Amino acid sequence: MALSAHTISAKKGSQKKTKRIGRGNGSGKGTYSTRGLKGQRSRSGGRSGLARLGFKQALQKVPKLRGFVSPNTKAESVTLFTLHRVCIDGDVVTPKFLKNKGVISNAKSGAKIVATGELKKKLTVKGCKLSKTAGEMIEKAGGTIIS
Repeated sequence: MALSAHTISAKKGSQKKTKRIGRGNGSGKGTYSTRGLKGQRSRSGGRSGLARLGFKQALQKVPKLRGFVSPNTKAESVTLFTLHRVCIDGDVVTPKFLKNKGVISNAKSGAKIVATGELKKKLTVKGCKLSKTAGEMIEKAGGTIIS
């Protein structure tokens, strides 16, 4: 017998037949259609997808944002004495600058300069919070404040 396109068939047993459930007792799947006895999974629509899961399980499946920084963190305090010790004339003091110098631990939360000690260097303060007295003392020493 010659091989031609209309005579080719799949190898016997190579394709698994789909399980046709819910077609009555004569189908060979029994009264309960392979679903077992009572319970949520024996009924239609039982336990399907995220809609049926509890809130906790649904929440656990959602990817979380790591490295969260609370917006309620307070700015770290930096004294004028510390600025006098760490900076040189003409430095621009920003939270990132203070983080690099090791004065504050987190630049995102910011820095607040408070008037403790003396400052005798001309500094430019940018992006930091200031107490009223600290601002006056920085300007008195010849520095500038940029909001």
